[in-house]
Amino acid sequence: MSTAGMLLREPPDWTAEMAAISQRRDQDAFLRVYDHFMPRLCLYLRGLGCTDATAEDLAQEALLRLWLHAGAYDATRSAVSTWLFRIARNLHIDRLRREALRPQVADEELDLDAASQPADAEDQADAVLLQRRIDALSPVQARLLRMSYFEAKSHQEIASELGMPLGTVKSHLRRAFLRLQGQLGEPA
Repeated sequence: MSTAGMLLREPPDWTAEMAAISQRRDQDAFLRVYDHFMPRLCLYLRGLGCTDATAEDLAQEALLRLWLHAGAYDATRSAVSTWLFRIARNLHIDRLRREALRPQVADEELDLDAASQPADAEDQADAVLLQRRIDALSPVQARLLRMSYFEAKSHQEIASELGMPLGTVKSHLRRAFLRLQGQLGEPA
């Protein structure tokens, strides 16, 4: 193939990939879409002012929505890229709004259920700190973490219950743990 032929190569047919995801829950098609769009979404979100971690979380969440709502995609209305970048942008805006509306709660005002409070003050402080750190995760990561550890569900059970690919569940949990682990020793 000549150099000109390589430069003029047809882009992948993302509409066909979306149809495969929607109609057959084709994980290979999803992985092709994921591999292509994940770095582009992260770059786009960083351009909107997101940190690397936030950009990755929002991109993961956008791709999860693509997986869950592939049937809602209409090729006559927009390209897959336009649809997916709009989802990412809306997630970014929603996150900014949540952060702006989140009240700053003083330590004394934290309302923990008496039955779930640890016995001594040090354990209680650790539980409050852990809850804050989990709340700071993306909604998807926080939900998966709670399902995995507080509800003692296996990764496969979570994937089945939420209709997510097993690999996506595992990667979200891995990122959540790395993020929590990176926060150890940092003040809340």
